[in-house]
Amino acid sequence: MRFMMIVKSAETSGLPPQALMDAIGKLSEEAVKAGTMVGSGGLGPTALGASVRITRGEVIVTDGPFTETKEVVGGYAQFELTSKEEAVKSAIKFMELHKQHWPGWEGECEVRQMYGPDDFPCKA
Repeated sequence: MRFMMIVKSAETSGLPPQALMDAIGKLSEEAVKAGTMVGSGGLGPTALGASVRITRGEVIVTDGPFTETKEVVGGYAQFELTSKEEAVKSAIKFMELHKQHWPGWEGECEVRQMYGPDDFPCKA
């Protein structure tokens, strides 16, 4: 089963401490060696992004930053795991690193099962 972990926090949290980045790097390396991590990455600030939406049938592009946003997605990771329970345990381990290396940081790691083309076969 494939899962995506989506990390959310206030955009004003600032850059993570180097100790946290080192710990995440080690955890990621272990997951890649074990064959469970499929991919991961951090996301830049909303000031560098854009939002593309459809409103009343019109496509509207809005450049960042998105001032109305209280929390933003700051990073993600994809895992191939055996169950939701295993995915949640992985997310807890990841968030414990934040607790240990970035005191006072607040955020969440959303765990979502992913689906692919094989999960929705086309009917002929």
